[in-house]
Amino acid sequence: MCRNRRHLIPYIDEIRTVPTQRLLKLEFGFTSPNATNIYQGDMEPQETETMITGDLNTALVPWVVQYRITDPKLYLFGAREPEKTLRDLSESVMREVIGDRTVDEVLTIGRHDIETSTLKRLADLCSQYGLGIQIQQVQLATVRPPPVVQAAFNEVNQAQQEKQTAINQAWAVYNDAVPNARGQAKEREKQAEAYAFHRVNEATGEAQKFSLLLAEYRKAPEVTRRRLYLEAMQAILPRLQKKIIIDDSLKSILQTLPLLPTDQGKTQ
Repeated sequence: MCRNRRHLIPYIDEIRTVPTQRLLKLEFGFTSPNATNIYQGDMEPQETETMITGDLNTALVPWVVQYRITDPKLYLFGAREPEKTLRDLSESVMREVIGDRTVDEVLTIGRHDIETSTLKRLADLCSQYGLGIQIQQVQLATVRPPPVVQAAFNEVNQAQQEKQTAINQAWAVYNDAVPNARGQAKEREKQAEAYAFHRVNEATGEAQKFSLLLAEYRKAPEVTRRRLYLEAMQAILPRLQKKIIIDDSLKSILQTLPLLPTDQGKTQ
């Protein structure tokens, strides 16, 4: 006599297998063609991905939630439809997170923060509702503005990129010019210090020279005075073009003051 499979184990009417070893996922705003379970895809992708940001702009935000079943008992009996419950919770949390941010944050710099915040809040809710599910990852897909404002967004994005390029170029010029200027200033400072050191040493030497002369002068004033006079003449006379030497012993020479150059004073 043939028996039904469910009668092989006494007192068990139905066996439900729970894939605890598999990484499952739910898709929002799109549906992959190679879905691994019936709950994976989104039946209303356009409506799901349309989000209102905190500054009342619209953004299209598709995303994926990856999860594992960690408690089969809670998964089967904690909620009537755990996948639908998880989908509703995920969409609610994502809309809340997007609503706390500006459209610029959603479309540009806020991607990682959105994923992290959504993951934490969704994990807390799954634990609170006792779904027996552990959220592994929340990953945004291609976030974009609606088609009607795509062109304007591209222009704004291009302007921001040009602004950043200009800033980077300015910093490059700054990073090149400032070290050069500092190097030149340092070099001039060293030159000034060297010149000051030279002048101080020169002045010190002159002072020592005069001190020695003073000592010599005090020993023999007349000799020292004549020596200084001769040294001065030795330095001055070579620079003169014409020299007139008058002997003090000659009394008959008429001392005159020539007012005209020598060649003009001659009789024609």
